[in-house]
Amino acid sequence: MVISNAVFRYKTIKGPLHKVPAVIKMLLLLPLSVFCMSLPSLWLGAGIISAVLAAFICGFSLRDQLTDFKPVFYYAVLMYVLSVFSNLSDNFRLMSVNQFLTALIPNREYLRITLCLALIVQISAFFFRTTSALEIREVVRLEIISLFLSFIPEVFKIWTSINLAWKSRGGKEGLYKIKALVFVLISLSFEKAALKSNAMEARS
Repeated sequence: MVISNAVFRYKTIKGPLHKVPAVIKMLLLLPLSVFCMSLPSLWLGAGIISAVLAAFICGFSLRDQLTDFKPVFYYAVLMYVLSVFSNLSDNFRLMSVNQFLTALIPNREYLRITLCLALIVQISAFFFRTTSALEIREVVRLEIISLFLSFIPEVFKIWTSINLAWKSRGGKEGLYKIKALVFVLISLSFEKAALKSNAMEARS
């Protein structure tokens, strides 16, 4: 039986991202996800709205997008329930009405993490909904997966390095930092990926 509304199901309708090689999309997936982790809630919200609009351009229906958001919804509800339970279990009997109502309100970090997860899910959906199973198998055949997995620590090192360099030079948080560092992160990531790829080919 074909499931028409499965999470991350490939879209046969050809959009702009269908034309991008699977290798490039896969190599961009991790750096962009890591970059999202450093964004404040406001920029995460703006990113989600932008991703929704881009998804429509790529041929994703509203139903497709809502389906992809299901894991985020379940995670957000679970974490909210656990957070509220933790807040209420400490001093429930001594709480006033105002304190009780305050305990039900999620904190800013919870909101930021939820928005971050939502944006990362959207980015992942762009890859899986525009990349066929055959293309993914071809990437696996070319050993890109092993390169991708071994590259994860490098991305975190790159981000930590450029973020520390930005702060040490007195750089401020905001849109200018995002514009400046995201391209540096992607550029350095591609450079590292190319070096690793050449090294693997030389060893083989």
